[in-house]
Amino acid sequence: MRTMFLVLLGAALPVTLAGQAPQGACTTRASAQALAQRPSPLDSVQLTVDGATIKVCYGRPSARGRTIMGGLVPFGQPWRLGANEPTRLTLPFAADVAGVHVEPGTYSLYVVPRATSWEVHVNKVVDRWGIPIDAQVEAQDVGKGTIPVETLPQPVEQLTLSLLAGPPTELVVEWEKARVRIPIKKAG
Repeated sequence: MRTMFLVLLGAALPVTLAGQAPQGACTTRASAQALAQRPSPLDSVQLTVDGATIKVCYGRPSARGRTIMGGLVPFGQPWRLGANEPTRLTLPFAADVAGVHVEPGTYSLYVVPRATSWEVHVNKVVDRWGIPIDAQVEAQDVGKGTIPVETLPQPVEQLTLSLLAGPPTELVVEWEKARVRIPIKKAG
């Protein structure tokens, strides 16, 4: 296994380029050169809850003057919640994610956005390209939940995910003028 550190916005991000990744590592199929040339950089966020770390790895596309929600990301169609590889959520404990019960492990997330709510899908398959999200991918869903959309007063240029301490912990997604808060409730 070869692990490199990709420097993004002044932060070192561990990225595993080949071989078996340690649990919770951000993995990619791209070479270091290809990864550096992507218009949507790989990023991650993490939060320690009761001594254990939740981690999310995702690609960060930018709006670049495009209409995002209802445009580049069509309403009513599955979206990988980022760019390139699927967005991955690593949980060190059993939890409910948007109301979906999951055991400790790593899952991919995708959403079906609508103007006023998003359907959040928790999926078992993490080692795939982010698209297409077809019947074969959907068959691996652990479950789905629906969450409301908030309207931001100012647009956010680059897709931004953050983890906020709770209870419940929230995975906050912001892009363009949309914000959603995906609840993550530790089970037990």
